[in-house]
Amino acid sequence: MSSAASTPPSSPAAGPTGRRTALITGATAGIGHEFAVQLAARGDDLVLVARDEARLAKVADELRSAYGVEVEVLPADLGDPVQLARVEHRVADPGRPVDLLVNNAGFGLKHRFLDNDIAVEQGMLDVLVTAVLRLTHAALGPMTERGSGQVVNVSSVAAFLPRGTYSAAKAWVNSFSAWAHQEYADRGVSVMALCPGFTKTEFHQRMDVSRGSAPGFLWLDVERLVREGLEDLDKGKALSIPSKRYKVIARLSRTVPPSLLQRAQGMGRR
Repeated sequence: MSSAASTPPSSPAAGPTGRRTALITGATAGIGHEFAVQLAARGDDLVLVARDEARLAKVADELRSAYGVEVEVLPADLGDPVQLARVEHRVADPGRPVDLLVNNAGFGLKHRFLDNDIAVEQGMLDVLVTAVLRLTHAALGPMTERGSGQVVNVSSVAAFLPRGTYSAAKAWVNSFSAWAHQEYADRGVSVMALCPGFTKTEFHQRMDVSRGSAPGFLWLDVERLVREGLEDLDKGKALSIPSKRYKVIARLSRTVPPSLLQRAQGMGRR
């Protein structure tokens, strides 16, 4: 999968307010919240999706007040098929076009495969893969009809490493995004996989994993990560790996024997 830039699609047309609209899943914390902040700062209207309705309302009020953009909230658990379908319907609504879809929602599991209940593993797969598949499908239809649009699928550097079902799911996201980028580029749509490494957000805290579980130099600043990701998206890249250190790790993963890489799979889980 190449990170080389292709010809960027034309900029999406503005919506009814004269501004673009971005829909972001997992928008109340971490990378998703930072996407919401940076997109609002550049003038995009927002549709924010997350499970916590009260927190959604608070974030929406803050963004409206700070940036003067329109913010719609859509509470949903993307692991629930009925709630996911509501989000799909919003993404596909031709009367309220979504110019940029950010598939960010997700979570990780602290324990290894056999130490997790299979229902928990299935729940992670539903959010990391099924929701990305269905929401991207919902977005690509109207985007290709309009001849413009962008999709960011938040993946992980773990996609290049043997780290159980989480990395397997993210490898799927990378492969799917690379294919979709090439498939629909000539119809004005750009699809990009964003592959962060360890990032200073709530993600690992929610896994009950300490910041000390990985060396300090590996932890990325979320503001810079999202800024670099948006820059790569606007350049028409199919793959974005923020920071030089994680670009090096991704390259080395292709040459280091998997047996050696697997010895480090406990990093970020303690």
